Amino acid sequence: MVVAVVGFSYNAWRMELTEDNNNIRTASFEVLNELSELEQIIYAAHYDKDMSQGNPRKAWVKVGLIVDLSGLISPQVEKNATQLKSLWSTSWQLVKDDESVTQKLVEQIDKVRLSIKSDLKNLQ
Repeated sequence: MVVAVVGFSYNAWRMELTEDNNNIRTASFEVLNELSELEQIIYAAHYDKDMSQGNPRKAWVKVGLIVDLSGLISPQVEKNATQLKSLWSTSWQLVKDDESVTQKLVEQIDKVRLSIKSDLKNLQ
């Protein structure tokens, strides 16, 4: 009887952990996609001066979704995504003309990416 209870308990714990990991993976891949699209918008605005492809309103939607989903991944990813949102909110209007702002945003995007990759590697 003890073996059955222990086995059932372990199985239930493992299934819950697997589901949590699946949710983290799904959110992570979605955030990685949104980060790449945000980076593309920034590059279009800065390097191509294409305000159709580099529309800041599109970027605001991406940034908002990144922050929302980051809370499902880990506190570190959420912190880095919030920093990205803060940086974007203070500098979005400068992206078109300021190389240093563009580089800072891309560096923060990379920081979010790295924290996601680290979390994915550490899943059980």
